[in-house]
Amino acid sequence: MITGKKIKLFVDAHCFDGEFQGAQTFVRGLYTALLQQDETDIYFGTANPENLRMAIPGIAPGNILVYKKRRPAILRFIFDIPAILKSNDFDYAHFQYLAPTGVKHCRYIVTMHDVLFNDFRCSFGWRYRLTRDFLFGRSFRNAAIKTTVSAYSRERISRCFRTPFEQIHIVQNGVNSGFSKNLSTGNARGLIREKYGIRNFILYVSRIEPRKNHLLLLNMFLELELYKQGISLVFIGKKSLQVPAFQENITSLTTEQRQFFHWIEQVSQDDLHAFYGACRLFVYPSKAEGFGIPPLEAAVCKVPVLCSNTTAMEAYTFFKPFTFDPAHTDDFRNKLKAMIETEQTSCELEKTAATVLEKYSWENSAAGFYMLLYQNYQQWN
Repeated sequence: MITGKKIKLFVDAHCFDGEFQGAQTFVRGLYTALLQQDETDIYFGTANPENLRMAIPGIAPGNILVYKKRRPAILRFIFDIPAILKSNDFDYAHFQYLAPTGVKHCRYIVTMHDVLFNDFRCSFGWRYRLTRDFLFGRSFRNAAIKTTVSAYSRERISRCFRTPFEQIHIVQNGVNSGFSKNLSTGNARGLIREKYGIRNFILYVSRIEPRKNHLLLLNMFLELELYKQGISLVFIGKKSLQVPAFQENITSLTTEQRQFFHWIEQVSQDDLHAFYGACRLFVYPSKAEGFGIPPLEAAVCKVPVLCSNTTAMEAYTFFKPFTFDPAHTDDFRNKLKAMIETEQTSCELEKTAATVLEKYSWENSAAGFYMLLYQNYQQWN
């Protein structure tokens, strides 16, 4: 800690104002760990204090600053956040992707999780790409501290925004250790069977959009006629972008196939833990990720994982040989069949879980993040 003074930090926590998004996992995990270290004086801005308190229980009541509920919500960057920063003596303000115009005496931290909208243009509309390319790029280049979540994203962001590689710091995602304390397999399966009427299932957790590649898994489920073996397919995640072919395939399912296909938009954290622990196999066929947390969460629940090996997921070598290139359908088919037909041993699953927990720790990420703050603060004071 800086002698005689904690760094005073504002965190834009608007990601907790609505439905689930990936930035929630990052902000919740990083700041839950940072609050426990008690090295900084942290305040959070949100329009939904109750959601934030549930996500990060350790926040002091006086350290939540409430935005007005505006439409469109992006107006918070024009009115609420600048007003908060001007009326408080913050040393730093932390934003995900997008930051407001600079405020005197407060340095900005911007975490850019990925630039997939630029790297995989066919998966995003041109308006979506154009606005993010300009606004995110401006925010990131002007930040005093620039961070991202993976080596893959660091390299791609450097190229996209023409930012020197050495100026971008990695503060990677971690895995909530609570996932490793999941219900026993038997109890998890009993809960999901009783509450949702689902048993013997393959699971994929992700919001619905083109790059997430749900269609590959759905098509293979139908091609292999896994439903005739009594195996169900479960998708958990809301639709964030249109995927017409995916919707058409769901519409065309037969009555028999529909009995074994389940799309659940959102579940509680406790139920998500149970779904992970109860599944027969977790499959992650995404074409592109800036990080990719769900397969790690599944792994620490000690269930078999079949994972894409593209973009940031190239780093997940601990899943080998159960990895695949989603562009190679034959390889995916063969590995999916092999994992259904042959169970991994509990020893193998426990080894993978231990590797993930050691490699992806929120406590380590929080310690590294604090050092960035400390070093930058000393440089400017």
